[in-house]
Amino acid sequence: MVQAYILIQTEVGKASTVAEVIGRIDGVIQAEDVTGPYDVIVRAQADTVDELGRMVVAQVQKVEGITRTLTCPVVHI
Repeated sequence: MVQAYILIQTEVGKASTVAEVIGRIDGVIQAEDVTGPYDVIVRAQADTVDELGRMVVAQVQKVEGITRTLTCPVVHI
């Protein structure tokens, strides 16, 4: 199992809606709107890194109102 944080910037006023829509995507553990340089932070999981990448590109990035994403895989050092 691979987990990652996805940091998302949105259009002004869209953070809450984006978090709500992303929260319904299969594999998303948590999606919350926050303050700071990013507007939404998502914790997601998938069986493989490739599957996680497909989720981000095919589902998360297609949500209306998103302007930029940054995916940060969780590592256990």
